[in-house]
Amino acid sequence: MTLISDTARGAEADLTVIVVSYNTRALTLTCLETLYANTAHTRFRTVVWDNASSDGSPEAVAARFPQVQVIASPDNLGFARANNVVAAQVTTDWLLLLNPDTEVHAGAVDNLLAFSKAHPGAGITGGRTVFPDGSLNIASCWKQITPWSAFCMAVGLTAAFRKSALFNPEAMGSWQRDSVREVDIVVGCFLMAPRALWQELGGFDLKYFMYGEEADLCLRAKARGYQPMITPDAQIMHLVGASSGRVADKVVMVARSRVTLIRDHWPQVLVPLGLAMMWLWGALRVAAARALALSGRARHRETATKWRGIWARRGDWLKGYGT
Repeated sequence: MTLISDTARGAEADLTVIVVSYNTRALTLTCLETLYANTAHTRFRTVVWDNASSDGSPEAVAARFPQVQVIASPDNLGFARANNVVAAQVTTDWLLLLNPDTEVHAGAVDNLLAFSKAHPGAGITGGRTVFPDGSLNIASCWKQITPWSAFCMAVGLTAAFRKSALFNPEAMGSWQRDSVREVDIVVGCFLMAPRALWQELGGFDLKYFMYGEEADLCLRAKARGYQPMITPDAQIMHLVGASSGRVADKVVMVARSRVTLIRDHWPQVLVPLGLAMMWLWGALRVAAARALALSGRARHRETATKWRGIWARRGDWLKGYGT
């Protein structure tokens, strides 16, 4: 790796902001612009780890933000490993994971750090995310997978009743993320934690190749007595998936991470039930997609092709990671 810049903002920083980028040059620059423009009271330093981008991201960040430490990795280590490598070198009391496809709103970092200090029992904290048009992006936090939520997702109740807390418990129904609330999972696009807790947990479990790593981290924190929380006073914009690939591949990776979370965090006696619900989820969707394809419409044929491919790979995603 090549160290391009290593200048901290302030001699006695309280917080280290970690940004892991991959071919998101313009987005990363905007993220950093909003971070510095809209953080007034927090003494922080920023580290950008670039995962072998081919778009000139490291050089562009170093040129625009000389106060940022930029690490240009010759290899793509992925999200979890890159954050672990950087976090292992952090010396500040707090760390913040921030996605490059985000824009920090006024006071977001200041308010989240103040909230975190005021709620030490939370351990892991996050804020509210919105889309570019200002509409709510619910994906800042979730409840954990349970047998009931897995059943609702498998049989389509979650999709049919997205605003129902009963049938969509993981998304907490129609909650607008507009109040302070205890949650099970804070998403890694905007996740704050004390360095001591991060070290206690050992950071991300690297068997989660993509997706699920923050869910596992938060659930391990909960197992140690912490209770992750969200505050609406810390708001960011998150594009979601700016550097992700094909839709089918993402579905497979999300399914694989869900299987791994079930294996890791459910009582062993219930794991077979969870795997059965995941199998049913895939089976019902490929069957429905095939039925719709009989209409002859191009979009239905494309959907059927996608789900046939996902179903064909069920042997992989039903194994989960690390098995």
